[in-house]
Amino acid sequence: MPEEINGRKIFSLHEVTRSIQKTIADRYKSAYWIKAEMNKLNFYRQSGHCYPELVEKHGGKVIAQIRCNLWKDDYLRINSMFLRLLNEPLKDGIKILFLSTIGFHPEHGLTLRILDIDPSFTLGDLEKEKQETIKRLQAEGIYQKNRSLKLSMLPQRIAIISVQTSKGYADFLSVLEAAGNLWRYKFFHLLFPSLLQGDKAVQAIIGELKQIRKVAHHFDVVAIIRGGGGDIGLSCYNNYRLAKEIALFPIPVITGIGHATNETVVEMIAYENAITPTKLAEFLIQNFHDFAFPVQKAEEEIIDRSRKLLADARTRFQSETKLFRSVTHNVVLRNQAFLKENVQSLLRQSQFILKNEKVDLEATRQMVIKGATTCCNSANQRIAQLGHNVKKDAVSQLRHLSFLLIQCTQQISLGSKLIFKSHNADLVNLEKNVRNMSPENVLKRGYSITVLDGKAVTSIKKIKQGEIIKTILHEGEVVSTVNSTSKPTDQ
Repeated sequence: MPEEINGRKIFSLHEVTRSIQKTIADRYKSAYWIKAEMNKLNFYRQSGHCYPELVEKHGGKVIAQIRCNLWKDDYLRINSMFLRLLNEPLKDGIKILFLSTIGFHPEHGLTLRILDIDPSFTLGDLEKEKQETIKRLQAEGIYQKNRSLKLSMLPQRIAIISVQTSKGYADFLSVLEAAGNLWRYKFFHLLFPSLLQGDKAVQAIIGELKQIRKVAHHFDVVAIIRGGGGDIGLSCYNNYRLAKEIALFPIPVITGIGHATNETVVEMIAYENAITPTKLAEFLIQNFHDFAFPVQKAEEEIIDRSRKLLADARTRFQSETKLFRSVTHNVVLRNQAFLKENVQSLLRQSQFILKNEKVDLEATRQMVIKGATTCCNSANQRIAQLGHNVKKDAVSQLRHLSFLLIQCTQQISLGSKLIFKSHNADLVNLEKNVRNMSPENVLKRGYSITVLDGKAVTSIKKIKQGEIIKTILHEGEVVSTVNSTSKPTDQ
């Protein structure tokens, strides 16, 4: 009962708290369903009880806050239900719909005792956030932005956002290492460590993406890698800010978040999504397979064609050699026959001239003897003079014929040498051309082979802007991105 002191009615603290207890008990006689955000679970392992700290936020500010009681038996039952339905335990940072009684105790003050929690409400809240994020991205026209980027032909420089101790991260690296051992594929990867779940994960992942953006030209792709988990643990991947950062990222972002249930928004907008980090690594390796197969086929085709060219050149060389031998032999035979014929003709002409001169001489002598008996001395002188002249003409004719024979012989010898030298030069040039036409010597002279999708490019009409081409040089290869093309000015 209150006391009267100096005309004032005084209540004790116990009376006041008992009055509050009675008033609340009369007012809140049943249990109520309440929705709030579990800021902290405050689980005490020794006792098994929880003392959750619940809040309600508006515009990012806390507008209501209260501490509750969740006793051990209720906690075990509710936590088991969450694990069974959501594959996640009851934990900090989730929105809940809970059944609670409201009470007041003189010693402990106002308390809410949680009797039950509806896991479907928590799941529904996650789905609501997911759908709102999708609608905002679609309205801004960036939902397909990252998916529309062009992945490098060989994505070997990888920026990884993960936890260094994550099993998913270890599995990812293990698959890449195995590919290097089996097929000698080379990957460069750099870890950007970050939280991967919970409220702080959004800001942590965005922070690492901003760091990567500064050096994006050093990487071909960003991989977000996480181990397995339930839908609640993945709620950060439905966050609008994180999804927008990935959608607008300048290079492809691929994800291996490690679950096979509902896709998160981040997985939907990423360039490529795999259900596990292992599958994500296999996706990268497949790009190398797709490139290596046509290259290997092209290598085999180049070898086959080179061998065929050499075989054809060798056959042509042998044919030309046989033809040269045949032509040379025929030329020699013809010249030998011509020489022999000229010699025989010279002999016949010499004999004919000598015979005619002898006959003429004898006839003249007889005529002189018969008609110049009285002028013997004079006739003898004339006969002597005539014999001398005839002899002189015969010798002159013989000398002329010998000179023609020597000249003909020299011309035949010189002609044979010139023919042989000409054909030998043709053979040398043919052999030089065969060597020059080999792919290796062609590349040595500064020429190159441009390849697009495994095929040699012969026209700019086959090349489009933004495509990746490879230029094969004598010592190495150059991979380039086509910025522009132009036709020759005379076309």
